[in-house]
Amino acid sequence: MTIEKLELPLLPLRDIVVFPFMVIPLFVGREKSVRALEKAMADQKHIFLSAQRNPSNNDPTPGEIYETGTLANILQILKLTDGTMKVLVEGIQRGRINAFTDNADFYQVEVIKIHENTQLTADIKALIRGVGTVFEQYVKLNQKIPLEAVSATANITEPHRFADTIAAYMVFQTEDKQALLETYNPVDRLNKLMSTLKSEMEVLKIEKRVHGRVRKQMERSQKEFYLNEQIKAIQKELGKRDEFKSDIDELTQKIKKAKMPKEVNDKAVKEMRRLELMQPMSAEATVSRTYIEWLVDLPWKAPRGAEKIKLDRAQEILDEDHYGLEKVKERITEHLAVVKLVKKIKGPIICLVGPPGVGKTSLGKSIAKAMDRKFVRISLGGVRDEAEIRGHRRTYIGAMPGKIVQGMKKAGVANPVFMLDEVDKMTSDFRGDPSSALLEVLDPEQNSSFNDHYLEVDYDLSHALFICTANVLHTIPQPLLDRMEVLRLPGYTDQEKVKIAEKFLIPKKMREHGLLKKNLQISDKVLEKVIREYTREAGVRNLEREIASLCRKVVMEVVKQGKKFSLKLIPSQLDKYLGIQKFQPTETLEKLDIGVAIGMAWTEFGGELLYIEVTAIAGTGKLVPTGKLGDVMKESAQAAMTYVRSRAEELGLSKNFYQKMDIHIHIPEGAVPKDGPSAGIAMAVALISALTRTPVRHGLTMTGELTLTGKVLPIGGLKEKILAAHRTGITNVILPKDNEKDLQDIPANVLKAIEFHPLGTMDEVLQIAFDKKIKVKSKTRKTAAKKTKKRSPSKSTSISTFN
Repeated sequence: MTIEKLELPLLPLRDIVVFPFMVIPLFVGREKSVRALEKAMADQKHIFLSAQRNPSNNDPTPGEIYETGTLANILQILKLTDGTMKVLVEGIQRGRINAFTDNADFYQVEVIKIHENTQLTADIKALIRGVGTVFEQYVKLNQKIPLEAVSATANITEPHRFADTIAAYMVFQTEDKQALLETYNPVDRLNKLMSTLKSEMEVLKIEKRVHGRVRKQMERSQKEFYLNEQIKAIQKELGKRDEFKSDIDELTQKIKKAKMPKEVNDKAVKEMRRLELMQPMSAEATVSRTYIEWLVDLPWKAPRGAEKIKLDRAQEILDEDHYGLEKVKERITEHLAVVKLVKKIKGPIICLVGPPGVGKTSLGKSIAKAMDRKFVRISLGGVRDEAEIRGHRRTYIGAMPGKIVQGMKKAGVANPVFMLDEVDKMTSDFRGDPSSALLEVLDPEQNSSFNDHYLEVDYDLSHALFICTANVLHTIPQPLLDRMEVLRLPGYTDQEKVKIAEKFLIPKKMREHGLLKKNLQISDKVLEKVIREYTREAGVRNLEREIASLCRKVVMEVVKQGKKFSLKLIPSQLDKYLGIQKFQPTETLEKLDIGVAIGMAWTEFGGELLYIEVTAIAGTGKLVPTGKLGDVMKESAQAAMTYVRSRAEELGLSKNFYQKMDIHIHIPEGAVPKDGPSAGIAMAVALISALTRTPVRHGLTMTGELTLTGKVLPIGGLKEKILAAHRTGITNVILPKDNEKDLQDIPANVLKAIEFHPLGTMDEVLQIAFDKKIKVKSKTRKTAAKKTKKRSPSKSTSISTFN
């Protein structure tokens, strides 16, 4: 399909849709429409015709005119005595309004011409012939259409012209004709015509059968009732129910072969006896038949064969499909080893938690492949009805089992790897709480007798390996979280992303786009530039999109120049293929202004840097925190201010310095909610920088909760924060002394690139935070000699962006 633009006068139509190749007379009386015709006659006799959404409006606005219309040629025009015009037009081709041009005299629009070039294949020929046959039958039934219409379409071979010619003869609503006009694909248009013709023929046949007594179309339910009654009468006269009897025999055989537990088998046999006594076409028979089919189709016994597990092969599969993630892989192989040794073990409930794009869902597929099991995935995002988990009771019309039982039927085995995706995004309302319904599903001690409301019998889920995925944990109810083993998947470093791109993403995208290795070569330097300047994420989802974009550009060149085309991409060419860089080099490369410090934040998408700006101005002693801060963060700002006031003399400040100034603490990106205590020391450093007019050390970031006595308390999310600092070129990180043990989880290349400073007091922080040393005089306190009790990392039960 090719696109061409041109500017034409517009003639809005009431209750008329003009198709291409259609010749039709129109009566025009509105002033704007008359002037549009005059303009068209003065030019090339071309005009654009489009129907109004509201036919009763004499002066429609652009929004009340359908965008898709027909470019037409004016064949003849005649002015009548009453001032109106009779014009004969011929549709030429489809067009779509791109924009309205300012013109007070008449409607003037910019039109995109839509060219339709469909190759005539054997399938399309058959479709044209089928539509033609049905249209001939329709014309015979409908007296409003002349018989000449059949002969007019008989010799047309072009699919688009054939469809438009038939559509022009059809008698139905303007909205339906407009829908056909807006169907640009001729094959889709022919399929719609076939469906519409058959539907109209059915109505005409029914009208003819009842001899015009019923003038409106018979509703589907009425028609089914009428036909069912006829079938019942025929069966009663013949004294036969062979078809129903065969269904009963088939279900009976399925019950015998299903090898269900005794309780379930008795339930199925009892329901079968009830079914045999029912009328075949009754609603109750349909409900019973569906219920029995669900029982016999479910897998009730786990297949034997756990001893065939090969640990080496399983490890190879996990390594082939995913780079890194050693702890997760180790946990899976441990489980396989236990299964191989014990033969049977209750399936653990694993919850993979991490930012988007780190491979949680794909890891579930790899686990199933490594265990040689079927894989089933259901998404729980937005689920708010308990019945989605436990199923509906059979008393309701359209009742069906819940997603868990549906997934087991889909797997066809009782021991699949069952992934519950986005478990942190469930909600609850008046219909119940689905997370509470999951408590039984995800409890290894209870899920051996899971009771679905629809089945009304216990179902054993203990053989399945359940894997949940989530971006955050604080939205998961604590009782549900307590039943799961949490495995965290932090973000990737730049080096890890390069390896993932080389090993997985580039080969995958080149296969998808039909490229050979010689067509496109991407070096490590190119990948590093793409990662740093075109993506900023914890995962690799956007990196995959950028690689796909490069492949598409190369595909264009291969199509133009041939399969021998080869491109060895260099970093300087990225602007040509991917456009200008999306992310500028980090601000940490420049010297920070006075009053600015860099903190670190944790979000559900990974770690981020947090710029904290402080300005002191003349005022009355107010502290103004801005940047959409939460209550905990505002309290951290108050604590930092109180600490500075308590150490004013040691910092070289006057005792009452704060009384004649207002201090404004601002954290940029003011539309993003921020909360949590971990920015405490960064706020204090920024305050001291602004008050002492001393800039913070270049390339330094920090995290930690500050107490009024100057202690630095531990925080959470350290790995994600450090990875974010590494991505943005930070060279020095201050962290709480109690978090030093968490550095063992940091990749080795990050540990080499960054110098870490685990500190326990704010005095120590100040010695590292400034190039120009701030002299802090020691202050004698009775409590200084006492050992402070070790405190646990700060936790917040509220929804927080930063912790």
